[in-house]
Amino acid sequence: MERVEFFKKQIQLEKDIVEAAHEAVKDIKNRMVKELIEGIASDSNKHASLLTSLLAAQEGKNPLIDEKVTDQLKENLERHIKLEQHAIDTYKELLKTVEGESEILIIKYILNDEVRHHALLKKIHKMVVEKETLTEQDLWDLTWKDSISHGSPGG
Repeated sequence: MERVEFFKKQIQLEKDIVEAAHEAVKDIKNRMVKELIEGIASDSNKHASLLTSLLAAQEGKNPLIDEKVTDQLKENLERHIKLEQHAIDTYKELLKTVEGESEILIIKYILNDEVRHHALLKKIHKMVVEKETLTEQDLWDLTWKDSISHGSPGG
C-alpha cells in the first residue's frame, strides 16, 4: 500500500504542476515562452496518466481485454507505431537542416520523445497483442471444460 499512496501523491503533484504552468502563462503574450511552458504542462499531464496506469496495476484494476477489442487495439497500435516511426524519421531529417540553438534543442527534445513513444508502443503491442489472447471460448474452456456439468444447471 505504500507504493499506492506514493503514486496518488505524485499524481496530485503532477496535476499541481499543470495548474501552476497554466497560471504562469495565462497573461504571457510571447508565444514561444507560452508554448514551451504549456508543452511542459502537457508532459506533466502525461506523467499523471503514466502514474495512473501504475496505480491501476497496483490496485489490480486491469480487466482482461476482450478479443474483439484486442483486434481493434492491434490495428490501432500498429498504425500508431508506423506514425511514430515516420515522425522519428522526419525529425532526424529536420535536424540535418536546422541551425538555431533553440530549434536544435526543441527538435532533439521532440525526437527523444518520439523514440520513447515508439519503444513504449512496441512494448504495449507485445504485452497486449502478441501475448496469447484469451478468447471467450478459452475462458469458457478454462471454467467449464473439466466440469461434470460443462456449465449446464444441475450437471
